[in-house]
Amino acid sequence: MMVKDKEGKSEEVYEYLISPDEYLAAGVHIGTQVKTGDMRKFIYKVRPDGLYVLDIKQLDERLRIAGKFLARFEPSKVLVVSARQYGQKPAMMFARVTGAEYRVGRFVPGTLTNPILKEYIEPDVVVVTDPAIDSQAVQEATDVGIPVVALCDSNNSAANVDLVIPTNNKGRKALALVYWLLAREVLRSRGISDFPYSVADFEAEI
Repeated sequence: MMVKDKEGKSEEVYEYLISPDEYLAAGVHIGTQVKTGDMRKFIYKVRPDGLYVLDIKQLDERLRIAGKFLARFEPSKVLVVSARQYGQKPAMMFARVTGAEYRVGRFVPGTLTNPILKEYIEPDVVVVTDPAIDSQAVQEATDVGIPVVALCDSNNSAANVDLVIPTNNKGRKALALVYWLLAREVLRSRGISDFPYSVADFEAEI
């Protein structure tokens, strides 16, 4: 969006998917006290208490990119994975809203690689809540050549991750908001504007 500054000159102002205050209220920017080399470019600053702060503008940009990317796939060929407790309801809601498949809780080894298993599934893309906790899914997706979209905190390695969404991937409110926005962006990219869900619908119980 173009606006005029005090001198009457036009300048570009970035338009967020939601207000920056809403991002901050959900704590999506609160990282850990560990910063990996992969995540350095997504760090906004480090707080006095040693916590790394993630850049919400880059999160916003990546959510748009991920929404467009995931919308290119057949809905049932998208698999969303979450072993992390606070990510399970958001992941299930994302799947329900967008038509994706999901696996929450323990990820059964061989789910993507062993056709003999009853749990076996052949997705075209995998979304994981935390590439460290969901490492089995990331490794199997990599082994069979399936792209991986991952919610990555400041302490995550992005090895075998094709598209990083930089966010707090441990907080209950942060995970609800990010999956809610991602679901909305996927549907928008498919040309569906009706989205009758609130962030609370995606939020895990305490």
